[in-house]
Amino acid sequence: MVFRDLSPEDRQTIIEHLEDLRKALLISVIAIIIAAVFSFYYSEQILAIIMSPLKSLNENLVVTGVTEAFFVKLKLSFIAGFIIAFPIVVWAIWRFVKPALYPHERKYVYILFPVTVLLFAGGVLFAYFGILKLILNFFIYIAGENLETMFKVDQYVSFVLAFTIPFGIVFELPVVVFFLSKLGIISYEFMAKNRKYALLIIVILAAALTPGPDPFSQIMMAVPVYLLYEISIWITKIAEPSEERKQKMEERRLKKQKQKNKDSNID
Repeated sequence: MVFRDLSPEDRQTIIEHLEDLRKALLISVIAIIIAAVFSFYYSEQILAIIMSPLKSLNENLVVTGVTEAFFVKLKLSFIAGFIIAFPIVVWAIWRFVKPALYPHERKYVYILFPVTVLLFAGGVLFAYFGILKLILNFFIYIAGENLETMFKVDQYVSFVLAFTIPFGIVFELPVVVFFLSKLGIISYEFMAKNRKYALLIIVILAAALTPGPDPFSQIMMAVPVYLLYEISIWITKIAEPSEERKQKMEERRLKKQKQKNKDSNID
């Protein structure tokens, strides 16, 4: 259905939704920019936190370009600005989405959103405090005594971000599994029966997501993710829809299919 075929009421509703979306995006962007400007003032302290694992190994960073340090601090400021402004961004998006949700759907958001944030933060912190220093030490050791290690600041910061953020993403596995189970896409039996294939996929993803070819970092990512997979198996057992809910979902699917066929016949 094209926009001109809509009734005036429907057009007004769509325009109102688009206006609400514009406001949510505008609030989010402004909040991030303000927080990023504030963070740039403390960019030296933020960089010191990023450098901490390297400093503990008696290594320093070097700058090889005229604008390199500026753009690195600018990048870190925007990342820190997003983190600081994250509650405002969430509030703006929630303000836009909330009217479209049923009370039971809002209940899931209230429960799962904090869990999602905690899992992501847990993954990033696990990578930063638990593994990053070991990986850096490994690369320094590989360089040997005949090579002098000099880490460029932009490459080092990019490496740290590329190493820690994927950990936060893959730690969201239990939340993803919960939703897929609620939708009836996966089941407890399916996940339990396909453990060996899941392990293979996890190892492949660990190899793809971790920067550098070293197997140590890949193993350090694969092990906790597989443990999360085992936890997710039990989550599917809890979240799996009941027979009554499965029947209702099937009835809704058939009803939509009939309506779709009816509309296609009219066209």
